[in-house]
Amino acid sequence: MKQYLDLMNHVLEHGEYKEDRTGTGTYSVFGYQMRFNLNDGFPLLTTKKTHLKSIIHELLWFISGDTNIKYLVDNNVRIWNDWPFEKYQKSSDYQNETIEEFALKIKEDNDFALKYGDLGPVYGKQWRDFNGVDQLLWLINEIKTNKSSRRLIISAWNPPLIKDMALPPCHCFMQFYVSDDNRLSCQLYQRSADIFLGVPFNIASYSLFTMMIAQVCDLKLGDFVHTLGDAHIYSNHIEQCKEQLKRKPYPLPQMNINPNIKDITKFSINDFKLENYQFHPHIAGKVAV
Repeated sequence: MKQYLDLMNHVLEHGEYKEDRTGTGTYSVFGYQMRFNLNDGFPLLTTKKTHLKSIIHELLWFISGDTNIKYLVDNNVRIWNDWPFEKYQKSSDYQNETIEEFALKIKEDNDFALKYGDLGPVYGKQWRDFNGVDQLLWLINEIKTNKSSRRLIISAWNPPLIKDMALPPCHCFMQFYVSDDNRLSCQLYQRSADIFLGVPFNIASYSLFTMMIAQVCDLKLGDFVHTLGDAHIYSNHIEQCKEQLKRKPYPLPQMNINPNIKDITKFSINDFKLENYQFHPHIAGKVAV
């Protein structure tokens, strides 16, 4: 994952300090691009342990069109808990529960989950129902029937609904491309990129998504191209980034996907097997909400 470490080093060297919405402060650059050949191995970060099951569950959650964190909480994925918990804390029902107690309520009480677990029309809603259009199924059909198209696009950015989302989409626009030798590539535009915590998840998630689409469309693997808008390191992640830059990356692991799945909506967590994943120890960092 030299590409990722190069990004981190570039921002540490050239980033300008900016105040931000969370009040944490960032060091930021505008405009950066990484490219990963998916035939070289699965681009999962090796300079710190990355929780793959969270990445896969989140991706399956997007694909399903779900926007309630209950599925994630039921599968011990905590990455979306902060935003609904913040909203719950402002409600009259809040009784000084911790975020862990909030998650337990989501898991055990369906009515509570319905009331406080929904994030609004975030990623899954837009992928599967963008003003009545199922973008994901449209994309699959278009790739199969019109692979030379320059309109192989899914957008999560739906301006009239941004105000209703717990968090406006950070990874908001993707375009697919089929080469003459039937290799599928994906370019993601990410308007806001949290380099230490978010970007490793985003690289792995969209790489895996590209692999899944390639499989259901009977295509070979091409590249994942990651284009970043505001690429930033939060001020409370500087030391963690410097620690990663001291570590030598291991060879990339291999991702094996159940070859029998030919419907993008039919994948489950058991259809993915990661092999030969070597990694350095986890490095903790706080999410800026």
